[in-house]
Parts: sequence; C-alpha cells; structure tokens
Amino acid sequence: MANVNTKISWVHLTSKIRQLIVAVLSVTFGISMYIFMNSFMNGVNGAQTEITFTTMAHIRVYNEQGGEPTILIPQDSGGDTLRSVRNARHISYTEGIRNAQEVVRALQNNKEVVNITEQVNQNVFFRNGVTKVSGTLSGIDVANEIRVFNTAQYMTEGDVNELERRSDAIVLGTGLANKLNASVGDNVSLTTSDGVGKILRVTGLMQTGTGSVDKSRALISINTARQLLSKNKSYATEVLANIDDYNKARAVAGDVRPNIRYKTEAWQEGNGQLESANTLRDIIAIAVSLTILIVAGFGIYNIMNMTVNEKMREIAILKAMGFEGRDIVQIFLVQSVIIGLIGGFVGLLLGFIIASIVDRIPFKIASFDTLPISYLPADYILAMVFGLIITFVAGYLPARKASKVDPVEILRG
Repeated sequence: MANVNTKISWVHLTSKIRQLIVAVLSVTFGISMYIFMNSFMNGVNGAQTEITFTTMAHIRVYNEQGGEPTILIPQDSGGDTLRSVRNARHISYTEGIRNAQEVVRALQNNKEVVNITEQVNQNVFFRNGVTKVSGTLSGIDVANEIRVFNTAQYMTEGDVNELERRSDAIVLGTGLANKLNASVGDNVSLTTSDGVGKILRVTGLMQTGTGSVDKSRALISINTARQLLSKNKSYATEVLANIDDYNKARAVAGDVRPNIRYKTEAWQEGNGQLESANTLRDIIAIAVSLTILIVAGFGIYNIMNMTVNEKMREIAILKAMGFEGRDIVQIFLVQSVIIGLIGGFVGLLLGFIIASIVDRIPFKIASFDTLPISYLPADYILAMVFGLIITFVAGYLPARKASKVDPVEILRG
C-alpha cells in the first residue's frame, strides 16, 4: 500500500508542473536566504571579533593599581585613644609584574591555553621634527606576539620581525605615523614619563583596523622597552593569553586565577558590549531567516491546500475503494516532503552560490578586502532541517483535512 501511495503522490506532483515549480521555488528561496543571512552575519561577527582581538587577548593578567587606601594606623577597638589619618593615599610597593615567568608557567599548566605573550606598555611622547604626539609604546616579544595577535598580517609596510634584529627599530600605527608625518626609514624620538629619551628608526607601519589603536600605538622589542624603563629581564606590565575557544575565557580565567597573584581578567569582563553586539546580530539573523522560511511554508501550505480542494473527488474515490485516512495523509505528506527535499537541496546550492558571489565583492575595511562571509556546516544542516520541518507541517495540515473527507457526500455532490 505504501508503494501505491507514493505512486499516487508522484502523479499528483507531476500532473501540474508549474504548481510543483512554484512550490519548490518557495522552499529554495527560503533556504537560500537562510544560508546567505547566517553566513553573512556569522562572517560579520567573525570579522568584528578578529578586529577586536588584534590588540586584545582572551585573558589578560596585570598588576591592578588602586583599591582601598592603605591603612597606616590600625584603629583600636578599645581604649580612650582616638587615631585619625586624613587624606589617606594609595601606596604602591610594586609596579607591573616583577616575575612574568611565574605567570606564564601558571597559564601554561591549563590545557585550554594555546598561546601566551608578554608586553611592557608605557605612555610616552613621540616627536618628529616639531610635531609632538602622546601615545602608547608597547614592548613585545615578537614571536609570541605574532602567535597571539597575528601581528604580521596587519603590517602595511616593513617587517615586524625587524624589531628582533635591531634594538633601535620601531613600528608605528598608520594613524600615528600620519600624525607624526613619519614614514619607513625616518627617525622619531620618544620621551617617557620619567624623562628618558631615545631615538628610534621607523622600520614598519601597521594597521589593525581599530582607529584608536592605530592612531596612538607603536611597537618595539620587549628587551628594548625593559632597558628604556630600567626594568629586569622578567618584567612585564601584562601577560596575555589566547585559548582554543574565546567564548570559554571566563571559565578558563576562573580556573587559573587561584594560581596567579595578579589580576586575571577574561575579555568579556571589560568588553561586554562586543559580546552583546554579537548576540544581538545572531538573534536578528535567526529571526529574519526563520521568518523567510515560515513565509515559504505558507506558500507551500496554500499550494497543498489548493491541491486538496482540486483532488477532492479523487480523494473520495480512493476512500471509497478502501484507502484509509492515514493513507490519504501519507499521499499528501510525501508530496510536501518531496517538495521540501528538492527545494532544500537546490536552496543549499543557491545559498552557497550567493554567499560566494558576495564574498568576492570588493569592500576595503581594515585588513579585509571583501565582505566577510562564513561557511559553517551547521548553517547548512540547520537550514535543511528547518526547511523539512516547515514543509512537513505545511503539508500535514491540508493532508489531515483530506483524511476527514466523507466520500459519500463528495460523490453525491
């Protein structure tokens, strides 16, 4: 009986090719738009995250200054003596991380941590001729910096590895270079807050895509920075680490925090707006995509409903011949599933083609040359699943109506 039901379903589908094409196109359009919207939004989220993590690690360890003022004279709970200290000040006995290797070893003990680097950061004044600009000087461990931030990818001129070869080399952000009117090969002088000065040669320019960073940041080797600040060879202002999945940063930071005596902070703690923006974009993409699929489902429902009305006499004859209600339901469900499968596979292919075309559209922003598109297998699987579910429901409702037809009333009418 199942084989007969399938044959009847196929005859119904092929009897009106135009109607079949319209139904298939409804599913194709819905699934292709679902694929494109999710690929594009995931690409945008990935691009935003990539730009953000060009200068920000997943986990940051640093020596936090501030807090409650130091209690110089403990207050007695008893006695007649009253002690009072006015205008209490913070007393900082340590600055930065004195032994960064201890922090590095603590981070390395966690299997989720994949890359670690140290930095020595200092606010300085840059000068080129009469132009004087304030900014941030970052002393970096070049090899580890590239592993954590992929710094070499953002070099527009020169080679970041030159910092390791020359103690007088400096890499400027493109915005900072424009402010100083400096280019590769020029000499710039810098002065620290303690009045220490040094002349460095520009060996490269870097553009991360974050305007505030590119306009204020410069890189030198970490050893040069330590010498400039008269610090020991294990000194760092912060230790930065990346993990396998940046979404797990809070959990990993919580795991390593007891083993580190400095402030250990996950990226979400200081950048909640980025996480919120990604979540909001995901919600919008899913809402728009599901709306498109549901609209396609209504189109299939209308077509299947029209088919039921047109085939009412045939349905009555089938029931009079002994076909049961579940057979009628199966006949129309098979039709909707076939429409869903054909439209689904064509929609997946069309969605991939549209995403590929958009992926090649020139769009220059930061280090990107085209619009960001992400090709995630999960999007294609979910699109097919959602498409089949919606077509199944859209086919079931008219099929259920057809199964309750009274053949006597139809044939008499």
